[in-house]
Amino acid sequence: MDSAPNQSKAPAGSVESPSAGAPQENPPRHGAQHEARSWLWIRDLFISAVASVLMITFLYQPVRVEGISMLPRLEDRDRLFINKFVYRFSSIERDDVIVFRYPRDPEISYIKRVIALPGDRIRIDRGRVFLNDRFVNEPYVPQEFRDDRSMPEMVVPANSYFVLGDHRNVASDSRDFGPVERSLIYGKAVFVYWPAQDLGVVH
Repeated sequence: MDSAPNQSKAPAGSVESPSAGAPQENPPRHGAQHEARSWLWIRDLFISAVASVLMITFLYQPVRVEGISMLPRLEDRDRLFINKFVYRFSSIERDDVIVFRYPRDPEISYIKRVIALPGDRIRIDRGRVFLNDRFVNEPYVPQEFRDDRSMPEMVVPANSYFVLGDHRNVASDSRDFGPVERSLIYGKAVFVYWPAQDLGVVH
């Protein structure tokens, strides 16, 4: 909060006198100035708060993670913000963590990582992912979370995305229900805000 301005004293032995006959101005009203500055500070704070609420309401949506398929980055009951509008202006990219409606029951939402884009060729050989004949390095999947499942090569259909959970041992993902259609994707995970120990950007 702004504090009252410091009032410096004139050097000892010196005074400031108006010229003879000149009318003296009223002394500055420091209390009124401080009150005006406080009001401006409160106004700016209010505008910032309203703008933040509107931005969160219309651009972001808070969601809660249920399950452990995205360990180690996202834990069960983590709360995070998803950006609901980013994919209206930019493309979905590999490694994006997205939120979508479960293809077999649109009333349920899933959160997974995008591995392959439309037109990509993908196969899985004993847990190792190959994309367009190249091995995919996945630093977000710790060794203890890997599995040995295999999947024959497939081409991701147009307007669809192949997604996997980071905890491969337990995840239900495109290996089970197939690629996810673009129309089912409604947000990108961007930031964990609770609990405090998980606070941070989602990568």
